[in-house]
Amino acid sequence: MAVLVGRDTVVVVQGITGREGSFHTKLMLEYGTRIAAGVTPGKGGGEVHGVKVYDSVQEALQEHPEVNTSIVFVPARFASDAVYEAVDAGLKLVVVITEGIPVHETLRFTNYARSKGTVVVGPNCPGVITPGEAKVGIMPGHVFSRGPVGIVSRSGTITYEISYALTKEGLGQSTVIGIGGDPVVGLTFTEAMEMFEKDPETRALVIIGEIGGDMEERAAKMIMEGKFTKPVVAFIAGKTAPPGKRMGHAGAIIMMGEGDYASKVKALEKAGVKVARNPFEIPGLVSRVL
Repeated sequence: MAVLVGRDTVVVVQGITGREGSFHTKLMLEYGTRIAAGVTPGKGGGEVHGVKVYDSVQEALQEHPEVNTSIVFVPARFASDAVYEAVDAGLKLVVVITEGIPVHETLRFTNYARSKGTVVVGPNCPGVITPGEAKVGIMPGHVFSRGPVGIVSRSGTITYEISYALTKEGLGQSTVIGIGGDPVVGLTFTEAMEMFEKDPETRALVIIGEIGGDMEERAAKMIMEGKFTKPVVAFIAGKTAPPGKRMGHAGAIIMMGEGDYASKVKALEKAGVKVARNPFEIPGLVSRVL
């Protein structure tokens, strides 16, 4: 049983005719992901890499009722509409790659999706991969391998580094979820942890956090309360960031003593989590807890 994506995942690509959408559709197809349709309003009837393009998600679903997942490559100003369209069509998973979506819009569509039972991953995220089964995202497929380590991360690039380091040590991944680095995202650490807790293939979890917000502290609380029982290893990015500075990601800002590096490490270590000081320590720590 894969977490979020697997062999049963059938995808519609929203924004398939754009540069990013077209490029990553090709890579996802090459990885083996089942992409049934693409959507770009006004471009219906065309094809991209052999995938038929429709004017709306609803229209795509009429011909491809097996679609259950959307990936959104739509420009920021239209991205919210794309998410609502996917949710209203009854899709169970929407992965939003788009960055630069205003926070108030993200708040609205993530709450709406929750009320309809749809999981939104992102925005501003690399997506989700279950190695060897399906890749719904923009991550480089070759750095991942199948195995027992789940990963949930706020940082795209560090995810690839850590996955590759694990792969080289023969430690494959069950599912890797990049939840995105914005201040507000759909799927949170704790929600992802609930999924990994239930997944029999996941024997250990790597959390890749960063400064800002309180998601890592919430994850630590969940572990302390015994709601997540598998071994956890963590890495927190942004150690050298001065308070009040915005660090690349919109979400990585420290406010009023909350969300700084030290407080996150302290909370996680108190919960019994092994925290790596750099990404390359992770494989050794994972080997020890497995």
